[in-house]
Amino acid sequence: MTATSHHSDVHAPPAQPVRAGAIVFVLAFAGITAALMQTLVVPLLLELPELLDTTQSNAAWVVTVTLLTAGVATPVSGRLGDLYGKRRIMLICSSILILGSMICALSSTVVPMIVGRGLQGVGMGIVPLGISALKELLPPEKLGSSIALMSASMGVGGALGLPVAAAVAEHSDWHTLFWGATGLAVIVTLLIATLVPATPAQAKGRFDPIGAVGLGAGLVCLLLGVSKGADWGWGSATTIGCLGGAVILLLAWGFWELRVSDPLVDLRVTARPVVLLTNAAALVVGFAMYAQSLILPQLLQMPEATGYGLGQSMLAMGLWMLPGGIMMMLVSPLGAKLSAARTPKVTLTLGAAVVAVGYVVAALLMGHTWGITIAVMVISSGIGLAYGAMPALIMGSVPMSEIGSANSFNTLMRSVGTSVAGAVVGVVLAQMTHKVGGMELTSEAGFRTGLLIGAGVALVAALVASAIPTKAAREAEEHIEHPELETA
Repeated sequence: MTATSHHSDVHAPPAQPVRAGAIVFVLAFAGITAALMQTLVVPLLLELPELLDTTQSNAAWVVTVTLLTAGVATPVSGRLGDLYGKRRIMLICSSILILGSMICALSSTVVPMIVGRGLQGVGMGIVPLGISALKELLPPEKLGSSIALMSASMGVGGALGLPVAAAVAEHSDWHTLFWGATGLAVIVTLLIATLVPATPAQAKGRFDPIGAVGLGAGLVCLLLGVSKGADWGWGSATTIGCLGGAVILLLAWGFWELRVSDPLVDLRVTARPVVLLTNAAALVVGFAMYAQSLILPQLLQMPEATGYGLGQSMLAMGLWMLPGGIMMMLVSPLGAKLSAARTPKVTLTLGAAVVAVGYVVAALLMGHTWGITIAVMVISSGIGLAYGAMPALIMGSVPMSEIGSANSFNTLMRSVGTSVAGAVVGVVLAQMTHKVGGMELTSEAGFRTGLLIGAGVALVAALVASAIPTKAAREAEEHIEHPELETA
């Protein structure tokens, strides 16, 4: 770590109270917009092959490619933010989001649509950059609650995306969705450019292109193998090749990162117990968050003729799921207060435990629409607590010159968790089926099994979080509240 001289870090002057409120609003809005892109096409999934005149497997790339580019862009944008200033890189990410959304809006075939969706995925880099920028721009007393709100924005964007996209898809031309996304991305770019102050570069040294390519290639192989394994067959040469290639590439990448003077991700910092366990918790919480967003919408829309389906339309399903996003927003300031009083470790552990309770509620009340909504609200409350606590633990445990990179790596771990959830839950729902009126549909036992897996995974997340060293967690909280205490 010769190149990141921590002592020379320059703090941006904390914003004035009015300005601070504007900064938090802009960055949370940017986070919601970036996350919205993830669920934007969900209501169109069944119709995409017809709309784009292509096969089902080609149309699936419209979802997969966003996941892949977000996974690769997140750690790269985090490091670039540390080196060249976070606002500058956020503006580049949001400009790419505008371009991707416009390409999608003008597309009527699958190839330009996949290109546009890939560019939209780059927008996810805004979220960890925004969280990191808060530490440089806000007075310490506003930091905890603002970080929690910004973190919750990811879940809020996802929750809002479903009913909005469903309403547009039902009552208007599907291209309208992407023109709307273009408009939001333009607003985000203008707001960041006018209301968010520039942040000084915190790290010295050069960007690590070999590290970026190595991590990108390893992640693409991993996420491809995990997300497409069910389509290709888990024993197929393609799937095994992808997953095996991912292991080899990521090991080689780790070997390189430990030897280069200016690494993309400082693995020695990442190996600190607080950071390591928080990243492990992020992976498992990411799984627990995504599993319910796969299972519960399907259950709500399953035909009533099955005896357990709730027969809701796409729009009604989105509205039954919507209170989850609202709960995330409401719970985030409570989580910040709990972190300040009892450390972010307690908040993360409690959040994961609440998610587990939510899954049990879903399994018990899955025969009622109101029961599903209660479960979604409980699960989302837990995720709001957990998502707000993780950046506080990370940023309090790494040098100022590493916060963009470290936060992005934590966000990446969540993304890997969601990909694994997609694969595991997808297999469960696809394998546990029965015939209803000549159609092969997921059985009641399949949905229940998926929900119990979610509960089990959330409990694992609570156990991982409870293993974070308490003394280090307390020091992390003090660093968030009193940045002047920071030492190299």
